[in-house]
Amino acid sequence: MRLQAALEYLTSYGWAILIIAAVLIAIYSLGFFNIGNYANSECVMTSGFSCSGVSITSGGVVKATIVQSTPSPINITAVGCMQNATVTKMENIVNPPSNQIYLPIGSSYTLSVQCYTNESITYSGTPGSVFGGVIAINYTDEITGIDGIATGQVVSKIT
Repeated sequence: MRLQAALEYLTSYGWAILIIAAVLIAIYSLGFFNIGNYANSECVMTSGFSCSGVSITSGGVVKATIVQSTPSPINITAVGCMQNATVTKMENIVNPPSNQIYLPIGSSYTLSVQCYTNESITYSGTPGSVFGGVIAINYTDEITGIDGIATGQVVSKIT
């Protein structure tokens, strides 16, 4: 009698564990546990600038629309992007004849910049994963002639 009760106990719990495992496998295969499915694209810039429409390709090219709201017009001279917290590699703007991008107060510009993991290695990621990094913009104030740097934190799902 006790052997039959033990066998029924093990059988019923075995079926319950099997059903729970099947449900967890189904949920996992649907991508429910993949954090990349829930990541929103976000970009936060320093004072005087804002950005929107952030995206990054698997080859590491970040695109973002920058809105300038500093008190005077500016000329963007270089942009850079790094995966870590410090941007050390800047790319000069190629925009003949001045190789700068003029932004009046309140205007916007969609920039496209290659991201790097360090000084010499370009970033590459798998589509669907999440990228986090820093973009930097070197600019010159049109009125005062003073150079400045605007930085921003970028988080986006790789497309």
